[in-house]
Amino acid sequence: MKLPLEFYLRNDVVEVSRELLGKVLCSNQDNQITKAIITETEAYAGIDDRASHAYGGRRTGRTEPMFGQGGTAYVYLYYGIHHLFNVVVGDVDVPLAILIRAAEPVEGIDVMRQRRKQPGNGKICLAGPGTLTQALGIKTELTGTSLLEDRIWIEDQQIPVAPQDITVGPRIGIDYAEEDSKRPYRFRIA
Repeated sequence: MKLPLEFYLRNDVVEVSRELLGKVLCSNQDNQITKAIITETEAYAGIDDRASHAYGGRRTGRTEPMFGQGGTAYVYLYYGIHHLFNVVVGDVDVPLAILIRAAEPVEGIDVMRQRRKQPGNGKICLAGPGTLTQALGIKTELTGTSLLEDRIWIEDQQIPVAPQDITVGPRIGIDYAEEDSKRPYRFRIA
């Protein structure tokens, strides 16, 4: 079942980030459905968070989806190569986003292999935000898309995630954010 709008409308980006663990990220690109269980997230707390693209109220064409209503996709290009997928949460004009960093594939694995150019029958790895989006066919053209529609969405398949199985730590790759880089906003299923 798709997550309802109410799930995304909360302004506690840290809580929602933790609750996304065990949910299933789904995409329907080129009539090919792929699904993966979310295993790692990072919260970005808007205008007061130096690591956020919206820090200080920065509002650009790229960041505009972050200022939309919760339940919107924010997809941006990282180093001109990787498309990174974020879940926008909270109220309009409150730019809160959650980066989906890693997932475990569960449906459409052959399609994921094709997209990742990984032939064979071995395990496919979605252990980074760029490889995850590549496998699920998520690109910047989806930024601003509602997560309640049928191109990209998140399901609650009642996959249990015990609190003791969640590790919490600082976000990675954001040293420029100074003391904000140390916030315990990264959540992983151990």
